[in-house]
Amino acid sequence: MNPSTPHPATRAHVASVGITVDASRMRLDEAFLARMTPAMAAAFAAMDELERGAVANPDEGRRVGHYWLRAPELSPTPELRRAIEESLAAVRAFAADVHAGRVAPQRGGRFEHLLVIGIGGSALGPQLLADALGDIGDPLVPHFFDNTDPDGMDRVLARLGGHLAGTLTLVVSKSGGTPETRNGMRVAQRAYAAAGLDFAAHAAAVTGEGSELDRVATEGGWLARFPMWDWVGGRTSLFSAVGLLPAALLGFDVDALLGGARDMDAATRVPDADANPAALLALAWHRAGEGHGRKDMVVLPYKDRLLLFSRYLQQLVMESLGKAHDLAGERVDQGIAVYGNKGSTDQHAYVQQLRDGVPNFFATFIQVLRDQDGPAFEIEPDVTAGDYLLGFLLGTRDALTENGRDSLTITLPDAGARSLGALIALYERAVGLYAQLIGVNAYHQPGVEAGKRAAAAVIDLQRALLAALRHAPTEPRTAAELAAAAGAPERAELAHHVLEHLAANGRLARQDGAAVRYHLKETR
Repeated sequence: MNPSTPHPATRAHVASVGITVDASRMRLDEAFLARMTPAMAAAFAAMDELERGAVANPDEGRRVGHYWLRAPELSPTPELRRAIEESLAAVRAFAADVHAGRVAPQRGGRFEHLLVIGIGGSALGPQLLADALGDIGDPLVPHFFDNTDPDGMDRVLARLGGHLAGTLTLVVSKSGGTPETRNGMRVAQRAYAAAGLDFAAHAAAVTGEGSELDRVATEGGWLARFPMWDWVGGRTSLFSAVGLLPAALLGFDVDALLGGARDMDAATRVPDADANPAALLALAWHRAGEGHGRKDMVVLPYKDRLLLFSRYLQQLVMESLGKAHDLAGERVDQGIAVYGNKGSTDQHAYVQQLRDGVPNFFATFIQVLRDQDGPAFEIEPDVTAGDYLLGFLLGTRDALTENGRDSLTITLPDAGARSLGALIALYERAVGLYAQLIGVNAYHQPGVEAGKRAAAAVIDLQRALLAALRHAPTEPRTAAELAAAAGAPERAELAHHVLEHLAANGRLARQDGAAVRYHLKETR
């Protein structure tokens, strides 16, 4: 066969879940695949070691075990298997008790609303599940605090309105010290108190054993606590209590979610790139971006229920692959940028650029075969709205191909729990394999920790600036003068932003002139 001839095995179908990955439009030729064969074999071996319990982060001594969550029998120790099985049993029992009214609100009746407080993977996974699987009439109505934006939390509380007495709040934080989650918890506590309600009588926690949140929940007599383990990262925590508890409370089919992931795991363990859909994805990403992430991943699910999937993938892919250094410590600046929304909505937004603009991307079309649960309605003779949706998908794909744009197509049988579990597991494995191909650690995130440290430094500067203002409260001073008084003259620009924010929120007085000056409001 000519080395430039497309390889015949560019489609992989997983019969157990009905999912197909089609990479026929990704230029996977024989020469490329032959060149990648040794690296792919090494990636398969590394993933096998990972699942057997190898330490993935030597500096933390941490394993990576999210695959065990849907197959506890594969856990490397009986203790881990028992912990997973006991957690799942506790999730099911607690959800059943809530639905039956055995776990009830302080003032009686049944819980009708669920408020999930988390950040990153502790919110993205539950949000995806709630949006993709939720329907009117589910046992609880979901709401989320997923940021430390006070206006955003006020909006959620306003939507809850008089329903707070029937709202179960779930606080999700491995350490219990994550500022966004801690802040959301305190806002919720204040809201319950203002309504004359005991927060503890409406609260449950998902957290690490012995964490600050675990201590607060235990001492406060919260309704329940569920475990988060150090061998499960936030972006791969959906199949732990982080995702399964909200799913069970909302009435979703937890067994189908886990079963889809488990069956996809079995298919993506096969050490044969031609038959392994996750390997096919990893190779396609490598081919498109030349192994250096030179092209962005545009995710286009043609299904409203999968609206949040691109947001979910942003964390899974970008936090896993966005690394400054490889496994040998060499500077590599790796990663794949992910963005997207849904079709066909965004054919009226950015598809024009995808077809005719800068060719700095590859597209991933996600097709869902089943249009809806109810009977089809023909809006024209022999044509339904779902037929148009498929037409837009296939037409857009062809339009991109005509102009030399690469694309993948993933086909799901439906948008149910089993398919969603399998889709997420497919991408988890693809990320792991691709990370091995490019030689980075997919399960470490030093950049995230650096951001947290920088944010803490800003708060420390704010405290120092306020202390300097209180030392001479009647003297209006510039940001530079206050930064110097706070012992941080080199941070004048940062001080400007902090002081501007305080003044905009009525916490300082501001004098505009040739130079902006600030003083304590209450002393003037």
